[in-house]
Amino acid sequence: MPRPNHRAAVALLLLLAWTLAACGGGNGSGGAGPVVLDWYNFPDDSGALQQAADTCGRDSGGRWSIRYNKLPRTADGQRQQLVRRMAAHDSGVDIMGLDVTWTPEFAEAGWALEWTGALRERASEDTLAAALRTATWQDRLYAVPYNSNTQLLWYRDDLVSAPPATWAEMLDTARGLAEQGKPHFVEVQGAQYEGLTVWFNTLVTSAGGSILTPDATAPSLGEPAVVAAGVVRDLARSPAADPSLSNQMEDQNRLAMESGTAAFELNYPFVYPSMKENQPELFRHFRWAPYPAVVPGRPSAVTIGGIDLAVGAYSDHPEAAQEAVLCLRNRENQLTNALKGGLPPSLRSLYTAAELTDSYPFAADVLAALDSASVRPQTPAYQNVSIAVAHALSPPSEVEPERTVADLSGQIRDALGSKGLIP
Repeated sequence: MPRPNHRAAVALLLLLAWTLAACGGGNGSGGAGPVVLDWYNFPDDSGALQQAADTCGRDSGGRWSIRYNKLPRTADGQRQQLVRRMAAHDSGVDIMGLDVTWTPEFAEAGWALEWTGALRERASEDTLAAALRTATWQDRLYAVPYNSNTQLLWYRDDLVSAPPATWAEMLDTARGLAEQGKPHFVEVQGAQYEGLTVWFNTLVTSAGGSILTPDATAPSLGEPAVVAAGVVRDLARSPAADPSLSNQMEDQNRLAMESGTAAFELNYPFVYPSMKENQPELFRHFRWAPYPAVVPGRPSAVTIGGIDLAVGAYSDHPEAAQEAVLCLRNRENQLTNALKGGLPPSLRSLYTAAELTDSYPFAADVLAALDSASVRPQTPAYQNVSIAVAHALSPPSEVEPERTVADLSGQIRDALGSKGLIP
């Protein structure tokens, strides 16, 4: 047995060996290898996000790399995983891809770092005003718009010579196509989830109203909401309704349009490259137009979508993560994201760049929609509000406008006050 002083020396050597091994890990601030930043974002099948992560890692000069972790496919599933991680103070979440509705919640909970000073200026430069609004809470910037998004009306010009200007006109056209035995469905998000809330929010704001009051402390609704609920009911009870309307999300809408059973689709630009690749014959007749008006003569205010990148409050590498965020959303990566993934940029200058417009012929229409976009209610209780909206409007065929809006008003009031059970 070694003498006491020998035992101390052995213990010291073991401690040094363990420390060196720990420092040699890929996610340390020193030792061999760069810092590994963990980025949690929506699953991307186009490869654009992985390409951005790889490019930014190389451009860092070996100081850090980015590991792209895929969240669940649905927005609700993505939020659930991030909320659980942040509630557990997970230091392994360096960069978060936040849906544009989550900023108030994550900011109030202290889960996202604020962007200040020169970093805020860099994050705001050339960025669309509506996109910045989604990343801001109480005049403070907590995220950086990675991409924006908005819906257009997509239609087949072999079935329709000119796009309908209003919802009423679109439903009338669909009835006429149905009578002729032609493809006639209007594809839209009718399942009980966030997409249904987005549809309703667009209809309400397009009718001149809002779901919440300006200070987001009470329901607003009123007659515009009754008009909006009437549009939902009218579609659901008409021949234009896809039989699976009450179960449909964005991707099901895309697939239905590509299958040839639909004449119209309210969806995001990702459907364009998908149709081009999957159905080249139908693609020859695939066209786009502004979102149809709810009230004749009043342009629609389409709900803005997209992803904002936030730095986790418990990250061990916040400075590196902020630098990485600015790289991930730079001009080159946003261009790739638009061309490969069909996701509209958040940088204004890209909408007039030949690199984009040559392959993105609807860029001007997307920019016009974003410049007049509506934002979903900004409140830390948004998730509760959204659940109440989707529940009240599901299934769409059972909507009774006045009764549904009256019930919804009470549910929203309870959701804002954390009263009762969330449906």
